[in-house]
Amino acid sequence: MKRQISLDEISDGSLYGSEDLVEVSCNGCKGRASCCHGMGNSIVLDPYDVYRLTTTLKLSFEELLKDKLELNLVDGIILPNLKMIGAKEQCAFLNTDGKCSIHGQRPGICRIFPLGRVYDNHGFHYFLQINECVNTSKTKVKVSNWIDTKGIKENEKFLIDWHYFLNDAEEKVKNAAEEVTVKNINLCILNLFYLRPYEIEKDFYKQFHERLENGKELLGIS
Repeated sequence: MKRQISLDEISDGSLYGSEDLVEVSCNGCKGRASCCHGMGNSIVLDPYDVYRLTTTLKLSFEELLKDKLELNLVDGIILPNLKMIGAKEQCAFLNTDGKCSIHGQRPGICRIFPLGRVYDNHGFHYFLQINECVNTSKTKVKVSNWIDTKGIKENEKFLIDWHYFLNDAEEKVKNAAEEVTVKNINLCILNLFYLRPYEIEKDFYKQFHERLENGKELLGIS
């Protein structure tokens, strides 16, 4: 989900890499999971997020859509996001104690918070969102340790490739002359990257990149 806003307004003015130290640790979530409430449809899931959830929880993507996830339009493309429920508009994965029940498998956007990503020149940097977390007592930690994702460099390559593929798909949607073309683009992305299960015994990234090349061919993306 693209945000049309100046980084000067929302960040500390610095850009970070995975090996940099940044003041993000909430010391056991002294913000009382405020970031897990009222997020609307902003916690968009990429294919790796869904892979982690489906393989760990042993639930299909369709089963997760029953009460934990939902589909929404994001910059012209239909993508899944975490569902907010109840009067408090809390994440559907919070348990009765208000704790994250999927912390080990939480999506990438949750992992990097309060960091964000800014993409440029077919890469990205992390930036610190200064007004997003209500906890004012934080400590410095290495970005890669904060994100806590195995194979961080491989994961970052996946994120870059996925981001720019979606950019190209969005352009296809914008330039589509017929509604049926838009529908077919969205069905292709949903079926290829989310609905079709990944094989747990095989490397996710290899499977993803095979699907990515297939997706580019199907959508006419060079």
